[in-house]
Amino acid sequence: MVAGQELEQRIHAVRAALGNQWDTLLVTDKINQYYLCGTLQDGLLVIRNNGGVYYFTRRGFERAKLECPLPVVYPMRSYRDAAAVIGGNLGVTYLETEIIPLAMAARLEKHFIMEEVRSADALIASVRSVKSAYERDCTRQAGRLHNDFLTNVVPALLQEGVSEAEFTGEVYRAMLRHGHQGVIRFGMFQTEMPLGQMGFGENSLYPTCFDGPGGMRGMGPASPAIGGRERLLQKGDLVFLDFAYGVEGYHTDKTQVYMFGAAPSEEVAAAHKKCMEIQKEAAALLKPGNLPSQIYADIIGGLDKAFLENFMGFGGRRAGFLGHGVGLRVDETPVIAKGFDAPLRENTVIALEPKKGMAGAGMVGVEDTYLVTPDGGECLTGGGSEIIVV
Repeated sequence: MVAGQELEQRIHAVRAALGNQWDTLLVTDKINQYYLCGTLQDGLLVIRNNGGVYYFTRRGFERAKLECPLPVVYPMRSYRDAAAVIGGNLGVTYLETEIIPLAMAARLEKHFIMEEVRSADALIASVRSVKSAYERDCTRQAGRLHNDFLTNVVPALLQEGVSEAEFTGEVYRAMLRHGHQGVIRFGMFQTEMPLGQMGFGENSLYPTCFDGPGGMRGMGPASPAIGGRERLLQKGDLVFLDFAYGVEGYHTDKTQVYMFGAAPSEEVAAAHKKCMEIQKEAAALLKPGNLPSQIYADIIGGLDKAFLENFMGFGGRRAGFLGHGVGLRVDETPVIAKGFDAPLRENTVIALEPKKGMAGAGMVGVEDTYLVTPDGGECLTGGGSEIIVV
């Protein structure tokens, strides 16, 4: 469990990020509640500028009392119960406006008076992006297991004739045995991703609504997030596996490409090697003070036109980033992309994922998770790997 002192430091950091001219912060997002209280419940976290902290929970009250080391947990059946404890006037109020449903906002307004509503999303995300020693330890453990799993466990699961769906199931079963927490979390609205992206051959180029360079056919329009039953592994197939590894809530993100039953063509191998070189170049720039937008511009600007075709996607589908923050969710800030102009800070965790679609073969490239340090990115997931021939 997360220590009480750690949680107090996080609450203090969030307060500092909000400045002085505010009265109340309402936290409805479960992951932010976990970050600040150490327990994952259906509730409402209230932080007052005057020092008060109150975590109102519904059905999870008993568990919250067991898991949260701070004396801040209260039972709640409705927001009326919270208002009875803290009062109905919240003054200048910060909300997670990016994720709060209108119906929830209406229920809050029924019981509370909010003089002015401000967005807390970016401020909390900025605090969460810099990892404490405890968070770094969790991430390092995830990274070690992640690299070992993709390098030493997955190859034995690739058997001729296995379907994408069966392979996905075997990977998930093996992950649980290997220490994975069993769930991965995204902040992107309505993202469903039970494991990650996986595809045999050109299925890894298939169009998807997910904002990433890879693709996945899935089982069909109603379930596009898991490999299909019809596509069977054959000799000569490229296998693309991009998924997150979670330990104690914290993720690493890594991609490994395999070649089943044959060596990759010279063209495929060359493209993959170039992605490894790009990742290494970008990782060296992950230093405090460097701008994510400038890193993106420098890397993209240094690539020739021919290589840029199908880089970070395939056809007209191209991801507009080179990397992204990782933490309690897989898709966090900062993003290595245009428009992200705040300087990098030490102990931020970032996944770099240069990839390229190859017609007739599939997606190649690498992804690894790095810690921002004064000496550049410290790789937590083993480093970019050659295509593993099985």
